[in-house]
Amino acid sequence: MTKRAGICGRGGGAIVDQHDPYGDGFAVVLISAPALAGAATQAVRQAGGRVMRSIDWPGVAEEIGRQAGRPLLLIDTHGAPAAAMEVALARIDAVATALDLSIVVSLPTQDIDLVAAMLLGPRVAMLCDASELELVAALAVAGATNSGATMLHSHVHEGESERLRQLNAEVARIAEVLARLSTHDEEDRHGGGVSDRHQSFHVAAPRAQPGDAELIRRMIRARRLRDGFFGSGLFEEPAWDMLLDLYAAQLEGTRVSVSSLCIAAAVAPTTALRWIGKMTEAGLFARQPDPVDRRRAFMVLTERALEGMRAYLAALRRLGTL
Repeated sequence: MTKRAGICGRGGGAIVDQHDPYGDGFAVVLISAPALAGAATQAVRQAGGRVMRSIDWPGVAEEIGRQAGRPLLLIDTHGAPAAAMEVALARIDAVATALDLSIVVSLPTQDIDLVAAMLLGPRVAMLCDASELELVAALAVAGATNSGATMLHSHVHEGESERLRQLNAEVARIAEVLARLSTHDEEDRHGGGVSDRHQSFHVAAPRAQPGDAELIRRMIRARRLRDGFFGSGLFEEPAWDMLLDLYAAQLEGTRVSVSSLCIAAAVAPTTALRWIGKMTEAGLFARQPDPVDRRRAFMVLTERALEGMRAYLAALRRLGTL
C-alpha cells in the first residue's frame, strides 16, 4: 500500500504524495484543525478529489491563496479557535472572491452566524452537522462544478479571445433586443394594449396595513399547526416560511440573524442555509452586517421581496381570503 504523507509544518502543507491514485481528481485546499484533517481528506477522496494543501486555522492568513490554480476550498470549523476563525474567514472570503473559488463549509450549529456573516454567497455550500455521506455528496457536486469552471477559465486563456469577443457581441445584441421589447411593453401598458393579462391582481405601490405583522404571525402559526395533526416533515416549504418570517420582522422593526432564520424555516439547518443562499441569489434576501458585531449578520428582504409581499396580501384581500 502506498504510504501517504502526513500534515506538515505549522501552517500546513501538501498531504497527498505523488503516487496518489486520486491525483487526477479535482483539487482541494483543506482548512481545518489538524485532528480533523484525516477524516476530511478521506471525504475528499471518496468524492473523487485530492487534497493539494492542508492549512491549520492559525496559518490561514499567511498560507491561503499561495496555491496554484483555482482549487475548491473545504473548510471544517469544528474545533476551530473562535478568535483565529474570525480573522481566517475574513481572509478566506477576500481570496475566494478575488479568485472566484467555490467553497464547501462543514460547521456545527453554533457557528452558523459567524460563518454566514463572512461567507454567505452563491458559490458557498454550508453543511450544518452533516454526516459523512452528506459531505461527500456536497464535495462531489462542488468539485464537478468547480472543475467545469476551471476548464472554461483555461480555454479562455488558450486562444479563445475571438470566441469570447463574439459571445460578448451576441450578449450585447440580445440586451438591445430585450431593451426594445421592454420599451414596447411599457408603451402597451400606457396605450391600452393587452400585454398585462393579470392586471386585476396587481396593486400599484401597495402599502402595509395596520395589523399586517400580527396577520403574518398568525399565518406562520397556522402553518406550524399542521404538523401537530399530520406529523412533521410533510409540509416543508422553507422559502415561503422564511419570507413570512422576514416580512413580519420588517413590519415589527426587528432584525433576524441567519441562525434564527434557519429555525423559522422549520427544516434541517443545512437545508435552510441552502435556501437562504438560493433566495439571496434570486434577489429576494439580502445580508446586512451587524454594525456592532462583525461576527454576525442579519437577513432582510430586498425591496423587490417587500413589494411582492405587500402585493400578495393586497391580492388576498381583494379575493376576500383575509
